[in-house]
Formats: sequence, structure tokens, C-alpha cells
Amino acid sequence: MADDRQLREFTCDPKQRKVLVTDGKTALGQALVSGLAAAHAEIIWVGHTEPWKKFPGFDELQKIPQVTLLPLDVTDSKNVREAAAEIAGKVDILVNNAEIHRSFGIGNRQGVETARAEMDVNYFGLLRLAQEFGPAMRSRGADGKSSAVAWVNLLSVYAHANFPPHGTFSASKAAAHSLAQCLRAEMRPAGVRVVNVFPGPIDDEWNQLLPPPKLAPETLARSILSALREGVEDVYPGDVAQEWLARWRDNPKALERELSA
Repeated sequence: MADDRQLREFTCDPKQRKVLVTDGKTALGQALVSGLAAAHAEIIWVGHTEPWKKFPGFDELQKIPQVTLLPLDVTDSKNVREAAAEIAGKVDILVNNAEIHRSFGIGNRQGVETARAEMDVNYFGLLRLAQEFGPAMRSRGADGKSSAVAWVNLLSVYAHANFPPHGTFSASKAAAHSLAQCLRAEMRPAGVRVVNVFPGPIDDEWNQLLPPPKLAPETLARSILSALREGVEDVYPGDVAQEWLARWRDNPKALERELSA
């Protein structure tokens, strides 16, 4: 059924699609690429910020037939513009998983350098991508079998209620969430679905001090692929995200006070 031409116009199944994953250096990025390849994506462009050196998993990515490595730094407007000029007219699905995640809140860190870096990737990075790739994807939203179909944003459940031990990261994701809502409003008339993903803590280096449960990158990647196939716009993968969402919907002020304690 995934090969049916009419059905494909109404779904975001990665099969036979051309996909851009903005950051292939992370465990999540590599899990996404593996999942997309297994789902028979036609082309997978994989962004990496430092093309002059290999990163862990580089050789494994190069072995995947569909993969093309692409120099992409979402903090560099010129680089994003050049990448868009090269491939934006071909991308069917864009997965923006580029992020910087640092711990601590306001009083535990001096200066604004870390918070600025988080905003530059997590918020302004999304803005740069939206400005350069958005118009081309909107213009291809009605191209039938080869149309642009989806834009995926890796956000965080902390975007709904600030988690003080990761305070400035939470703030950057809240800003990205608001921007993603604007992007969704602009992409919807063209038929391009914007999928926002709100995971809880991921099992990575920045969450080592947090107790389980934590979300494995492979599990998060599967949730994103399922959302594309099923047409889900807001995804809350994992037990922590589901519990956080339920408590936020029930009483956001109580959740805020509990987190501050």
C-alpha cells in the first residue's frame, strides 16, 4: 500500500522519499539514518558540521548506499544557504535533530555564552533552515508522488514547562516550539506536515546524572518514523514525556512548582 500513488500523496512514509537529517554526528542522528535506510528512503543527506574530520560512526554511515554526507552547520547562515541552493528543491522530508544541550540554569553559570550557543543552534538554527529550505519545500507541496511532505523538529518536553536543572536548554526549546508553530502555520497550506517531537531525557552524555527512565536514541528514532507513517503532528515518546504531558495538561502551575522544588 505504501507504493500506491494516491495514498502516498496523503502520507509521509519515508519509502522512496528524499530525506535530509541535519546532524549525523549524534547517536540519534545515526539511528534515524539507519531507520530511514531500512524504510527504503531513496536518498538520505546527512549533515555534519566539521567535514574535515571523521566522527564516531562516520565509516558506518558511508557504508549505507542511500547516504550522502553534506557539510551543514545550522549556526552558519552562509552554509545553510549554500546547502539549500544545492538540495532544497529535492528534499521531501527534513528532520532537524541538530541541538546543543547543556545542564544548569541561571544561578549556576556565569555569563551568557552557553545560553547563546543553545539559542544559536536550537532556535536560530531552526529559523535559518526554515528561511532557506521552507520556500522550496512549500513550492513542492503539490507535486504528487514526488512532493515535499514533512518537516520534523526535535524539541523537548521541557519546552512546555522549564526544568530548572536544564534551565537555559529548556528556554531554547520553548523558543523553538513557538517558532515551529509558526512554521506549521506557513507549511500547512502547501500540504507539508510539521511534526514536533517532545522527548523526555535521552540516554546521552548530557543526561548522565539523571536517573532512569531515559529514552534510547533508537527508540526515539522509531517513534519519529512511526509518526511520519501515521501522520501524527505532536509526538511525546517515552514514559517521562507521557507523564509530563499529562501533568502539564492537568495543572501546569502545579507542575511548575513541583519542578522548582
